[in-house]
Formats: sequence, C-alpha cells, structure tokens
Amino acid sequence: MSFLDRDGDVRPSYPLSLGFLVRRLLAVGCAVLVFSGICWLLGASNPRTPAGYVGYLTRGAVFGRTQFHGVQRGPTSAGRSWLLAVTNVSVTPYTYGEDFYKDEAVLSRDNLKIAFRVHTVWRVDDSRVPLFMERYSTTMTDSLILTDPDAIVKVAYGNFIREPLRTFARDEVQRRNGLEVKDALIPIGDAVLARIRRYAEGSSFLISSVVVGNVQYPEEIATAVARKLAATQELQRKDTEIAIERKEREKREVQAQGIANAMQIIRGQLSSLYIQHEAIEAQKQMVNSPNHTVVYIPVGPMGVPITGTVNSAFPAARPPK
Repeated sequence: MSFLDRDGDVRPSYPLSLGFLVRRLLAVGCAVLVFSGICWLLGASNPRTPAGYVGYLTRGAVFGRTQFHGVQRGPTSAGRSWLLAVTNVSVTPYTYGEDFYKDEAVLSRDNLKIAFRVHTVWRVDDSRVPLFMERYSTTMTDSLILTDPDAIVKVAYGNFIREPLRTFARDEVQRRNGLEVKDALIPIGDAVLARIRRYAEGSSFLISSVVVGNVQYPEEIATAVARKLAATQELQRKDTEIAIERKEREKREVQAQGIANAMQIIRGQLSSLYIQHEAIEAQKQMVNSPNHTVVYIPVGPMGVPITGTVNSAFPAARPPK
C-alpha cells in the first residue's frame, strides 16, 4: 500500500508509530475532559438558603428520577454540586386573617347575623420541613417563587389549615347568643386555638394563637344598642343629680339646725348684766384707740350704760327728785 507525498512522489505506507497513537489519545482525552467540564458547569449549581428559611434540597438525574438530598438552614449554601436544587421554606411566623362578613356572616344561637374576623399566628416546624414539602405543599415554578417567595407556605395553609379553622370559628360563634359574642371573644379564640391545635397535631404546622375580633352586628341591632346605652347613661346622670340634690338638702338642714342651736345658746346667755359688761369693755377699747375722739353714751344709775328696750311712743319716766 502506498500514498502520494507533497511532491507527488509515490511512497510506501508504514504502520502508525506509538507516539502518534499516544498523541491522538491525549487529544481525545482532553476533548472529553473539556466537554465534561462544560457539561458539569452547565448542570451544577450552588443552592442558597437565606436567613429565616430552611432549604429542601433535591438532586436531579439525566436518566432516572429526582431524589431528596437533604435540608439546610439559612443563611447558607450547599456548595456547587451536579444537578442540585433547593426549595426554600420560610419558618418565620405568619399572621393570616379570615373574614366572616356579608354573605359569610354567621348566625348565632338566637338567629342574629354576626360578622367578625379571625387572626391566626402560625409557622412551619423547622424540624419537619421534608414532611411539609412531601405532604402539605407543592413544588412551585422558579418564576412564581421569585414573584412570591411565600407561595409554598400559602398553598400549604390553604390546603390544610384554612377550612378547618373557619369551621371551628363558625361553630364556636353559633353556640352563643348574638349579644354574648362581643363579651366572649377571648373564650372563643381560646376554644378555636385548642381545636385547631388538636387537628394539626403531628403535622408540620405550629399554631401560636387565634384571636377573634372586629365583631359587627346588623345596623338595626347596633342602633338599638346605642340607644339603650344612651338611655342608660341618661338614667345614671339623673341618679347622680338626685343624689347631689339630696346631699345639698341634708347640708342645708344641718346648717339650719346649727344656726338654731346657736341662737338658742345666745338667747340663753344674753342677760342685762352681760350686755352691760360687754358695753363697758367696748368703751375701754375705744378710749385706748388712737382714733378716739368723743363718744356719747347714755348713762343710767351708778354710771353704767342703760340696757334694755325703750318704747319710743311714750316719754321715759324721770327719776324722782
């Protein structure tokens, strides 16, 4: 067997040398390594989990099926690995509200339509994230997770907690008379909390509290209650005024009795000798006063002031000479 060289001369062919084969094998090996590296880079990832989340790690396969790989608590990352992906689940508390308004208002035991709202505080048990993902939620697309990171939790709440919670709240309100509900909000919330906790026992849901509030009665009932409250306040105001008037009357009676008693004492002590003594003492004070000038005093027998009463209609009797 022969082949033509560059000059067109015919030359015989020889078996391939060992060095040539080695070079060919090295070139092929390098090409395979480069191709494998490119494929690994394209298929590998470093899944990250932020703070407040627990990551549910899965490993995919070119042939076969995706399998659970493990969990990681944020903030962390798993390191770059082949076909490794993560679904992050928030384990921080959530507060969800359920409304019972308009057509969803609840009839009480006495057939009064009551509107209210239930607030629930809950979170995912961080030690049961695999159970949460495999039984209570669904895997979301990357675009939906980027738009709403808590979409997984919302779906799980809607699938497992929402309707039982609403049923328990409706039942607890229906057991009471309408006007008793507003005074029993705490017992109602405690009863709903106990029932939903029993329902969620063994699941991935931890219920912290249930609060019932924003109670609204029909407009005619609210108006009647407002009128009753206004009438009660008016009655209380009148009772207060009556009590004040009664105390004022008692005060005046006590004052009058005191004045009467004082007059009784004064009348019992006002004798002619006492009045003469008081008049003399007054004269002494006036004599010692710096503003004293002249004082005219009617003088009776023995030089003391005359005491008593004189009838101005008749002349006074003159003493005998």
